[in-house]
Amino acid sequence: MGDFDDTQNIRNMCILAHVDHGKTTLADHLIAATGGGLLHPKLAGKLRFMDFLDEEQRRAITMKSSSIALHYKDYSVNLIDSPGHMDFCSEVSTAARLSDGGLVLVDAVEGVHIQTHAVLRQAWIEKLTPCLVLNKIDRLICELKMSPMEAYNRLVKIVHEVNGIMSAYKSEKYLSDVDSIRVGPSGEGEGENLEFIEDDEEDTFQPQKGNVAFACALDGWGFTVHEFAEFYATKLGASSAALQKALWGPRYFHPKTKMITVKKFVDAGSRERPMFVQFVLEPLWQVYQSALEPDGNKGLLEKVIKSFNLNVPPRELLNKDPKAVLQSVMSRWLPLSDAILSMVVKCMPDPIAAQSFRISRLIPKREVLLDGVDSTVLAEADHVRMSIEVCDSSPEAPCVAFVAKMFAIPMKLLPQRGSNGEILSNFSDEYGNSESDECFLAFARIFSGVLCSGQRVFVLSALYDPLKVESMQKHVQVAELHSLYLMMGQGLKPVASAKAGNVVAIRGLGQHILKSATLSSTRNCWPFSSMAFQVAPTLRVAIEPSDPADTGALMKGLRLLNRADPFVEVTVSSRGEHVLAAAGEVHLERCIKDLKERFAKVSLEVSPPLVSYKETIEGVASDMLDNLKSSARSSDYVEKMTPNGRCVVRVQVMKLPSALTMVLDKSTDLLGDIIGGKLGQSTSNLETERSNIVQDESPIEVLRKTHNGCCGE
Repeated sequence: MGDFDDTQNIRNMCILAHVDHGKTTLADHLIAATGGGLLHPKLAGKLRFMDFLDEEQRRAITMKSSSIALHYKDYSVNLIDSPGHMDFCSEVSTAARLSDGGLVLVDAVEGVHIQTHAVLRQAWIEKLTPCLVLNKIDRLICELKMSPMEAYNRLVKIVHEVNGIMSAYKSEKYLSDVDSIRVGPSGEGEGENLEFIEDDEEDTFQPQKGNVAFACALDGWGFTVHEFAEFYATKLGASSAALQKALWGPRYFHPKTKMITVKKFVDAGSRERPMFVQFVLEPLWQVYQSALEPDGNKGLLEKVIKSFNLNVPPRELLNKDPKAVLQSVMSRWLPLSDAILSMVVKCMPDPIAAQSFRISRLIPKREVLLDGVDSTVLAEADHVRMSIEVCDSSPEAPCVAFVAKMFAIPMKLLPQRGSNGEILSNFSDEYGNSESDECFLAFARIFSGVLCSGQRVFVLSALYDPLKVESMQKHVQVAELHSLYLMMGQGLKPVASAKAGNVVAIRGLGQHILKSATLSSTRNCWPFSSMAFQVAPTLRVAIEPSDPADTGALMKGLRLLNRADPFVEVTVSSRGEHVLAAAGEVHLERCIKDLKERFAKVSLEVSPPLVSYKETIEGVASDMLDNLKSSARSSDYVEKMTPNGRCVVRVQVMKLPSALTMVLDKSTDLLGDIIGGKLGQSTSNLETERSNIVQDESPIEVLRKTHNGCCGE
């Protein structure tokens, strides 16, 4: 993939935040600066480049995760923008799985919101290395009219709150580790947990360590403490490293003594301000006031331009809109893209370092009983896992990739020429030439080896077990990759191959993957763990075509929608209705719109939301046989007589024993076959189930005794 094949120079990151906290605006500025001319800097923040769907532009919110490859200095940065609306939290799971780091944005005015908690937890679950961006600093100046000291206190509070959330997740992990030590043999895992305790002593986000940025994405400026430390190092006669530590927290600078002291040494009546206020916020406030206030000191802008040798065109300084003048100066004084991407390069790990500590989440270590297991298969599976752990990008390494989701794009948007300029045939159909105008691509990341177009791979579902090949045939398929693409927002750039650590789109898997899967060059590979979704699709509606003749088109459209949306659920109810389940109203509206305009292309009738009403029995379950024997003597029942007066039906409700509910849960497929009239085919399954259950307190024995007791009564 060009000059960026060096895995150590790759950074895979996603932008995570609550809705409207500035993710897409920030992405615009990063693309304008390092996207190779895809976006003009003057359109950054206005175009919303990553929101290329009509519905996203209309609602001004992001609805899907999308990737773009950026080139910053010698680094290749794969940036994945993700939604902030809770209806599309499944897309956050997709972005987090494919990334190694997360850029967490928080609005400096609104602070931490519910979705901020959700994305921080997702980053923690997927073992991402997070960086914090406190966005919309300008609102503290222009809207809330805060003083620099008040703004500082607010920023400290937000950083403390976010660190508190991360600390809670660490404590949760720590307690579970302690429990596992108590349960496990003495001495096991002791070193690992001692290391964890040491890590827990430090806050996750510390501005003085460089993983917190302060920004105004709309105006295109941002900074970390490092930029100001370097600027003031020569003026104050201190080292940049010492100043970086001092420019956050209760540290004060005394101009007379040229000394930096902590709070306890400051006089009670002193008007000293923390160094962050004195050397960072106050200059920012002065620049904003001089530019925006009618009686502001316009000479200050000239001083800033001269002091930092800024190249601001004179015509921009003569603009009658003071906001435009301010943006011209600030975006050149503190360029947002440099601050954010330099923080990403320094603080986020490359794929080699990241996969070494993410491996326990990606492919958890399995407990394997060696009896009857092919040692050759087990050895190869362990070798594949080790290749993923070290991110082996050599051509000889086993090729392993993870598909986080399938997404659909119109066929006309596919590139017409390949990586070598050859004309591509984009009409080799995946569903049949006439079934759809949409092409399904896999959103994937390569974790080991080299992936090539035309390569044959094994597609493994999450239930695949390489040690049970004979019984796992339905969980593995063989597919040939048609094309590989480097994603550039809505655009696609064909590539012949891609090495481990890269994020790509793959064509040719539309018939093989429904939602997500593991791709491997060998059968002997453990599948990746399933992604964690923090909510379930709960809003259900019944859908039918306005014209019954369009039922076939609706069924085809539902199949395509089910594949294109990672979170939607399509089922058929007991009454034969097609039921669509979505995460919320906004998600449902987008699904209906996609059905009408892209996938089914027919007029639809949508029912009001369906609500399932279910009851259960509370209380402690007693012996069922005793209950049955005493039911005849009890008056706690409902009695009904048949219309002909010949029979009396009595109904008494009691809680089933836990052993019986256990066997019913385990025999779901068997009971389904019995209800469906396939009792003969299921007899062998029942015998197998009986043989697999331990004889002591066997649920089957309880069921049989209960059945005999009922017959006896």
